[in-house]
Amino acid sequence: MPKVTFLPENITIDYDPATMPYSDHGLQGSLLDIALNNGVQLEHACGGSCACTTCHVIVRAGDHNFSDIEDDEADRVETAAGLTLHSRLGCQCIVKGDVTVEIPNWNRNYVSEGGGSINLGDAIPLPKK
Repeated sequence: MPKVTFLPENITIDYDPATMPYSDHGLQGSLLDIALNNGVQLEHACGGSCACTTCHVIVRAGDHNFSDIEDDEADRVETAAGLTLHSRLGCQCIVKGDVTVEIPNWNRNYVSEGGGSINLGDAIPLPKK
């Protein structure tokens, strides 16, 4: 079974891609889908639709065990804070084997301070001037 390790918490998840339910968290079998199905908070303000960079991760090991980066992801990830040559969007990279990723500090701090996914449908519109 593949293993995904999330740093800096050093949480390792063994999962079976054949039996893990798809929960509409990004692409099926994506890093985001695996994280959220296993209780690891990875921010995803756009709901995993490749419209933001809040699920940005840095791949520390196992680059070759992710799906190839598609043009939409490449265009979006270029705008991520703390971009590296090993940056990926958790909602778009499908895990195909053992990987280790780091959740960037700015994302960990946001989640630990009570942040969560932004649901713009509940936003109160600004009054018109």
